[in-house]
Amino acid sequence: QVQLVESGGGLVQTGGSLRLSCAASARTFGNFDMAWFRQAPGKERDFVSAISWSGGSKYYADSVKDRFTISRDNAKKTTYLQMNSLKPGDTAVYYCAARNRWTNSGTSVQGSYDYWGQGTQVTVSS
Repeated sequence: QVQLVESGGGLVQTGGSLRLSCAASARTFGNFDMAWFRQAPGKERDFVSAISWSGGSKYYADSVKDRFTISRDNAKKTTYLQMNSLKPGDTAVYYCAARNRWTNSGTSVQGSYDYWGQGTQVTVSS
């Protein structure tokens, strides 16, 4: 069983930055691929970014590419999402997710992730 706890959300103006963190309770954190998804009010939950168990592969949605950076610190069992040049359209609840490193499904597929955090609210004002 893996528990994930997100932090770092908040209110920021357009063009600002935030850094989200996701702390995991997994004993073998290095065996998990990690991802961030987000859900805006009235919309479905969408893929934002993912990072492989080793950190060697990173994936981004087109909407956040070149603005967001995903990283992980396996020693601290923490995944990060650095968000720069934030826009009102980035406003959403951001969720951290984890899946076994041997999962073959696409990295952007919600159903391939077994563990989810409670989410952290990010609000970008215009």
